[in-house]
Amino acid sequence: MTMPRLRLAFIVESGTDVRLVEGLSDRCALTVVARRIEGGREISQSTTAAFERVVGPSGLIAFAWFAFRWLARRKHFDAVILQGYGLAAVAGNLAARLTGTTAVMLVCSPVEAYYECRRAGASSSAVVGPGARPYRRIESAAIRLLARVNASAGQRYVVLSPYLASVVRTHGGRRPIDVVPVYGVDTSLFVPSREPRRTVRERLGLPQDAALAFFSSRIAPEKDPDTLLEALAILRSEGRDVRVLHLSGGFTDFIRRAGERGLESAVIARDAIPPFTTLADWYHASDVCVQASREEGLGFSPLEALASGVPVVAAAVGGLRDTIRDLETGWTYPPGDARALARAIAEVLNDPEEGKTRAARGRELVCGVYEREQVFDRFVQALEPPAGRRSLKEAPRRAVAG
Repeated sequence: MTMPRLRLAFIVESGTDVRLVEGLSDRCALTVVARRIEGGREISQSTTAAFERVVGPSGLIAFAWFAFRWLARRKHFDAVILQGYGLAAVAGNLAARLTGTTAVMLVCSPVEAYYECRRAGASSSAVVGPGARPYRRIESAAIRLLARVNASAGQRYVVLSPYLASVVRTHGGRRPIDVVPVYGVDTSLFVPSREPRRTVRERLGLPQDAALAFFSSRIAPEKDPDTLLEALAILRSEGRDVRVLHLSGGFTDFIRRAGERGLESAVIARDAIPPFTTLADWYHASDVCVQASREEGLGFSPLEALASGVPVVAAAVGGLRDTIRDLETGWTYPPGDARALARAIAEVLNDPEEGKTRAARGRELVCGVYEREQVFDRFVQALEPPAGRRSLKEAPRRAVAG
């Protein structure tokens, strides 16, 4: 007997990933209610998925009120996903209580920890970038207050990693927590290359003789692009022709930062590549993938790299500690330590066979725990109303008490 499609509303306060929307649309009757992102995208890339899209006002308070009224008038949804634990999540949790709808807070990042990373940029525009909002104590306090209000008003959480489960526990609630690494990795798309690296680079128009370090994080204090650039400067001062291959919507800012250090010629930076097309080729063209975060909920780029057979260097922080394990699935270094990062990159470049070995172990991990289809199946199960919920016993680290 075919199960009816779950009728699902997804409240998006700060933009979401196209892979999440595509995966949910394949399995559910999906409506995305998103806050307008002025000068940005509500969904990270264009999508052809069949779903309803509702765009609300750009202001945080205005959008929360919009989301509350929109949900309170609609009782036909089986479940509501609330992005994070901000103001819109409070509104969504209250509306769900009024309508008797299952509400799940989807936590993909440690919001308060990300915000604290702005402290490093309080006196340095190089860290936070031009036009970025500065750190304010009152905003930090508001984030923590909203986290506690949601912990009290909400019904349950879905979080990407055990680390994020530990974060939401500190908010003081006792709500159930499912650990589900949505949206996973498509291990049929991200596979080790069957072509020589030179062939891939020729097709992409990339230099043949330089060592390429792949870095696709957005440009934000928590992603720490400046420590990577400092490590790049160290490697080049040692006579190594290492270049950073950067793909993100903030690539022009990354070029600016590199130029301030005299490294513009050592950076190849372009806009983000849609994950359903040729992104795997850009991993295949690289010698190493770097995740230089000061805080991280999980980190999907390292998982995609490992699935593609590319070794990873990552900061030993947050959810990265669950996936990138030194001497096993990659190389790690203390966050913010440019010299340690440079040494780790040099070790990868000096021993490509060891890099292949650790990447192969990493792919086994990705295929076993983070494979896209199994992850989305577990996610949809976690969204089902309690009366109809199926067992999640097959899910690793399935649920923990809040």
